[in-house]
Amino acid sequence: MALHFSPDVMANVFGILGNIVSFMVYLAPLPTFFRIYKLKSTQGFQSIPYSVSLFSAMLYLYYAYIKKHMIILVTINSIGCAIQSMYLLIFMIYATRDAKRFTTKLLIGFNFIVYGVIVASTYAFSHGSNRVAVVGWICSVFSVCVFAAPLSIMVKVIKTKSVEFMPFSLSFFLTLCAVVWFFYGFLIKDYYVATPNILGFVFGIAQMVLFCIYKRGERQVLPEADLKEIITVKVVEIGGVLSTQPADDVQKGCDSCGKPIQPTESNV
Repeated sequence: MALHFSPDVMANVFGILGNIVSFMVYLAPLPTFFRIYKLKSTQGFQSIPYSVSLFSAMLYLYYAYIKKHMIILVTINSIGCAIQSMYLLIFMIYATRDAKRFTTKLLIGFNFIVYGVIVASTYAFSHGSNRVAVVGWICSVFSVCVFAAPLSIMVKVIKTKSVEFMPFSLSFFLTLCAVVWFFYGFLIKDYYVATPNILGFVFGIAQMVLFCIYKRGERQVLPEADLKEIITVKVVEIGGVLSTQPADDVQKGCDSCGKPIQPTESNV
């Protein structure tokens, strides 16, 4: 007898796959934080990507709560909140005083005040399906905005003709995530989840094409200002899961001898 896969069954399959792949991407920055723990220093890494990732996970948890019956989004975004909170805690322990002060202001202003305003205003001024639509649009707009982040890295690849700061494996898995979450959103007819991942897929394919074009390019020694721009971690949304690409696995600046510091073995 032929097997029949209903849209609901297929949606669950893609949702589970999305959870697995997104969880692996969430774990990508672990080498960075292991090095922070080992060296007892944040080495100039920034907390912004992890704060933004936490905000997105919180936002999609709220969306899943008001939409109801979206356990797939609840599970991965709950895990995302826990992992990003752990990253931020480690960062706060070993960061400099100025970095701690900035991160504290960021978390209070962005993850509490802005998030609180969104929740309070949508509860006060929208109801039922209208509230779902408003929050869904907020999630989609935020996701589309952060999808512009890879553009800076892609421009640097073209400029330097070097892909050492854009690992193929991470671009591949982020593209895979976009595909999986697109089909999940499409199958459950939730276009607030599906639509942003079209852009994620396009950027992922573009990154892999650039990698194939420039993978044999000579390694370039970049000015410190350009290194700082590259090292700022890219933020990429994956089907309601905003994840960080650990481009910060590249040490910044130069050593005491003036030689450029190359990526470490912990790079993804």
